[in-house]
Amino acid sequence: MIDLQIRAARADEAETVLSFWKEAAEGTSITDDVDGVTRLVARDPEALILAESEGRVVGSVIAGYDGWRCSLYRLAVLPSHRRQGVASALLEAAESRFLAVGGRRGDAMVLEANERARRAWAAAGYQREDHWRRWVKPFV
Repeated sequence: MIDLQIRAARADEAETVLSFWKEAAEGTSITDDVDGVTRLVARDPEALILAESEGRVVGSVIAGYDGWRCSLYRLAVLPSHRRQGVASALLEAAESRFLAVGGRRGDAMVLEANERARRAWAAAGYQREDHWRRWVKPFV
């Protein structure tokens, strides 16, 4: 494993996070803008967890808790840093956060077509639940 610092993102890092996601994450969301990231950090300062190595963001996960659900989004690692324990460290931080607030189960959003991500989540002990489907309605 490489030398990592795991920490919560700051609101002033929104552009850095967005640039990182363009390089490391698959898919996009309507909330992928400075306002969306800034509002996330303002509402829940511990939700956006970053992994840094040598001063550079190399991984992220959003560990959102609404008092009911423990939701995981945007687990991403720079291609140059994959298979070095970054995702595991991020998930360990997210799961510790959830346990500290009384969470009982983590739910991860995973792109169906992202086979690499599906393997990573399975390796971390997460299981696909085929009886659920996501229903969405954009408000903008």
